Amino acid sequence: MIARALALVMGLSGAAGVSQFPEYSQQYVQRLGGAVDELARFMDDFDADAASLDLTREAALVDLAKGGEMGAARADTMVATIDRHARFSADLEEMQGLGPFSRAKYAARFTDSELAGRVWENYKPAMPVTFEGAIFAFIGFLGGLALFSALIWLLRLPFVLFRRTSEP
Repeated sequence: MIARALALVMGLSGAAGVSQFPEYSQQYVQRLGGAVDELARFMDDFDADAASLDLTREAALVDLAKGGEMGAARADTMVATIDRHARFSADLEEMQGLGPFSRAKYAARFTDSELAGRVWENYKPAMPVTFEGAIFAFIGFLGGLALFSALIWLLRLPFVLFRRTSEP
């Protein structure tokens, strides 16, 4: 009886957790789009400054790096910004317009800890009432049951092995 109650709790916990993925992933993609726009604006400003001096982006970065410690630090920051923009743009291109099931396939792209943290700060879990939410809840329920079953199996394993070795 206790095992069934615990299995139900684990299943419902899995359902509650996994059912949040569609909304969380949608908010992540929205925030990703905002980050891409902001990084693009920053890079456009940098490119405009470089162009006003008749420099390419790469030449401007080299020139900036020659400007002492601050210039070198700023050049490194700009290179990191350019790389982040490229990574975010690729992620956004892959996920834009996808539904929650397709976004689940790309869940490994939700890797930017700063962006994910900001999404999580503002995220409010809710009861899923969409078809997608119900499917993810069902998958989470099954996952919770599987996790509970695996845990019970692991806890019972030493006793089963002991019983087998002690029988003649």
